[in-house]
Amino acid sequence: AAFDTMFQAAAKTLSLSRGASFSIRRYCFKTPAKLRVSEAVSGAHLGANVKVQGWLRSVRPQKANLFLHVNDGSALQSLQVVASSELNDPLLTLGSAVEVTGTLRKSPHQKQPVELEADQIHVVGDCNPVDFPFKKKERHSLEYIRQFPHLRCRTNAFSSLLRIRSEATTAVHSYFKENGFVQIHTPVITSNDCEGAGELFRVEVSSSDIKFFSVPAFLTVSGQLHLEVMSGAFSRVYTFGPTFRAENSQSRRHLAEFYMVEAEVSFTQSLEDLTKVMEDMFRSATEHVLAHCAADVDLFHKHVTPGHRVSPQGHLLFGVTYSEAIDILNHSSQKFAFPTDWGCDLQTEHEKYLVKHCGNVPVFVTDYPYDLKPFYARDNQDHPKHTAAAVDLLVPGVGELCGGSLREERLDLLRARLEETGLEDTYSWYLDLRRFGSVPHGGFGLGFERFLQCILGVDNIKDVIAFPRFSHSCLL
Repeated sequence: AAFDTMFQAAAKTLSLSRGASFSIRRYCFKTPAKLRVSEAVSGAHLGANVKVQGWLRSVRPQKANLFLHVNDGSALQSLQVVASSELNDPLLTLGSAVEVTGTLRKSPHQKQPVELEADQIHVVGDCNPVDFPFKKKERHSLEYIRQFPHLRCRTNAFSSLLRIRSEATTAVHSYFKENGFVQIHTPVITSNDCEGAGELFRVEVSSSDIKFFSVPAFLTVSGQLHLEVMSGAFSRVYTFGPTFRAENSQSRRHLAEFYMVEAEVSFTQSLEDLTKVMEDMFRSATEHVLAHCAADVDLFHKHVTPGHRVSPQGHLLFGVTYSEAIDILNHSSQKFAFPTDWGCDLQTEHEKYLVKHCGNVPVFVTDYPYDLKPFYARDNQDHPKHTAAAVDLLVPGVGELCGGSLREERLDLLRARLEETGLEDTYSWYLDLRRFGSVPHGGFGLGFERFLQCILGVDNIKDVIAFPRFSHSCLL
């Protein structure tokens, strides 16, 4: 107060003497350090005067004291705030946004090593606890919170999922960077139907009189063909971004918008080269998530998907061909809903059985029927069972996680395949890639949401993405 009086008097004198306004910068006053909750609970700032901002996860008023738990999304653990009951406010309710200033102290309780002794509590945004759909003493299921896509990030389970997803994204990029891959931003708008399934979202200008593109345009189903363009100049490339499928399905396995990790490797003639990259990336990303999100993963394994565990230490299997897989299925006593004849595509029920049959560990299945694969898959030229050099990675609880193949680099065989399907004119540019400095190459795609399902044990794919898009869903 004395300093304030002195500074204000000086300011007034200077202002009068100079005929101008004058403001004082209070360099002498130390403002509280602004910390994230994760920094505050680390214990590195004991005794410091700090400011913490976040949302209330619990409010517990007592006669003499007030106990709050504040979380800002930076960690699963909330920061306990201890304050005098004089600082209690009717607006301090579950979900309200607050700003708390005080001193970090060592907590007498083992469950929280640090607590914040509050000097000031300011309610930034109030929250009506009656209307708020989440209640403190209730454990809400993933199905329940899925009804509130605009609010579910405020629950422990979904905030943990989003931190895990963020770290998994970092892990994928780190793996490719450390292994010499160049990231390519492949386009979202394209004329290619890479998968050949025809389940595309068409892009049109709102005014029907305007023809924006010279050819029909769609939202991408894969960045693979654009990566193949780049694999003519870079020996290792990858992309990581959204892809779209117009599947009219509301099942647990399908999304209209999801994220794909795709890679292409040049100068290879071996499926083992591809499976090595798949396995290394899967192992590296899993290890990273388990190391950096241990508390969040543990929350899922204890309370959301109890009993589920994942370990990156086990060896992935290689050497189960499609033909061997069909034999395994046909010798099984289990009754399948879909046929298991040679030439039929493997369905989810088949994939999960094969994983279980092989010891409930990830399994590679190779050499699929040639007619099941798109035009770019390399022809094995084997008879009588004609196969392509393709591979899928099947994982527990999910089924197919990765799918890839060697690409057909032989111009005559590729041209003949495109002629058979009537696509030679459409993909004339693709033939050019084989005419000018082509090399043997291959690649794969990994479904990012399925990867998260695998490591967390989550059954519904809509619960591992922030804003799920699917048939007949409401869009925010």
